Amino acid sequence: MKPIVDILKKFGIPQKGIYQYGSHIAKLEPILKRPSSQKKLILVTAISPTPAGEGKTTVSIGLNDALNSLKHKSIVALREPSMGPVFGVKGGANGGGKAQIVPKDDIDLHFTGDFHAITAANNLIAACIDNHIYWGNELQINLNQITWRRVMDVNDRAVREIEVTINSKKNLKYKTGFDITAASELMAIFCLSNSVKEMEERINNIIVAFNTSGEPIYVKHFNIINAIMKILQMAIYPNCVQSLEGNLAFVHGGPFANIAHGCNSVFATKTAMNLAEYTVTEAGFGSDLGAEKFLDIVCDNADIKPNAVVLVASIRSLKMHGGADAKSLTNENLAALKSGFDNLHQHIKNIQAFGLPVIVALNQFASDTKNEIKEVGSFLTKQNIPYSFTTLFANGSKGAQDLAKQVIGLSSKTSKVIPVYKSDDELQTKIESIVKRCYGAQGVIFSEQARQKLIQWQKSKAYVCIAKTPLTFSDDPKQIMIHGPFQIHVNDLLIANGANFIIVMAGDIFRMPGLPKEPAACKM
Repeated sequence: MKPIVDILKKFGIPQKGIYQYGSHIAKLEPILKRPSSQKKLILVTAISPTPAGEGKTTVSIGLNDALNSLKHKSIVALREPSMGPVFGVKGGANGGGKAQIVPKDDIDLHFTGDFHAITAANNLIAACIDNHIYWGNELQINLNQITWRRVMDVNDRAVREIEVTINSKKNLKYKTGFDITAASELMAIFCLSNSVKEMEERINNIIVAFNTSGEPIYVKHFNIINAIMKILQMAIYPNCVQSLEGNLAFVHGGPFANIAHGCNSVFATKTAMNLAEYTVTEAGFGSDLGAEKFLDIVCDNADIKPNAVVLVASIRSLKMHGGADAKSLTNENLAALKSGFDNLHQHIKNIQAFGLPVIVALNQFASDTKNEIKEVGSFLTKQNIPYSFTTLFANGSKGAQDLAKQVIGLSSKTSKVIPVYKSDDELQTKIESIVKRCYGAQGVIFSEQARQKLIQWQKSKAYVCIAKTPLTFSDDPKQIMIHGPFQIHVNDLLIANGANFIIVMAGDIFRMPGLPKEPAACKM
């Protein structure tokens, strides 16, 4: 690894703006002015994820390496790994093979402490709410309507629901629970803010509870914003690391895309765009979740837009979407592959509906047969979709030269983003627009609880952030292959006033994940 200071010097960054965490990690003062229209932003998304792996982060890092190898100044901006998936199923978020960022273990575990800072700030708010109630409850907070929850950065299903006792003698207690840090509204605000001042305003405007008259209680009622911002004062600086090929990567913020908006911080993306010719960023999971939220929420909020989109897939994952068993993916299976094109096609349509040029990046595995490669190429050619087979894992930037060259060509034209909905659309219209256009669903079935909140917030101009399984277009994680029309079931609506979006809880989705039977923590 090269000294991180040497890599930053290539972009003309003076030493005084760099805060080092050893030789290979640093924080950088963000550059938040509006990027020039000449700067290119490349969004990397994927088909619906499978255990076979698509390699979206690997492609993001490898594409950035390839752009640099072609003598273009390029920076990749990624989310920080949460220790939840690191110790759970998914593992880290550093790419793989020769297309990864380092130092791996430091990035995966603790890193520069950003997640800890957000966790501490979040839980300070919770402590101040309870403390206010303990000392007399001047704000008349209704204990049955405290909406602010505590967070931690590990998967722990046992604390999804807890009871807090503020004063046992006075029977002051209420039911609440823990979310994972990546799902907190504070994390969303951290990643959506365009300035420190905006972040302060957003945090102050978080609704944490309602009083006995049904009026909202905000963070600003507790006069703790200075304490919160002191906790976050270093966390707001983007983190700088490098790829194995010595190219710069920003890793900052980490909301999940299935239970939050799934994109790295605006601070990091704008800083990268101000420094580099190309900025490569990724959105969590598939185009139905991360990319939709990036394009509908982040781009509008930050006044940025991508010039091209890379849609990542693999023949192995396409066969799984076509019904192939995970144990037989190394066997040629043209029938399953063709069936899996349905998933790929919906994701392609999603990006095209936004009005953006798209290229499919196919991560190539040794088990991919000539017939399967030919079948994928034929399908994409008929769809008039450019594509590139990549071997980034094995060959690093050399395995993405063709992809990089095609991306350069695609991003040379003026781009636009056609959003799924308008801010003044009614809330139900916004939700139905997303599920119909991005999931291919017929419509939405609301629970009675969700229906009541829908009526209450129908005129809200807030963005919509749908929380659902990433494994399928439906809200059922087991319904991988969808045959015939389907509906999305909405169980609840949650307001994130500071983040300016309404969270739509679809299906059996939890904001605190659980660990699998054999956690990755047992294999380290």
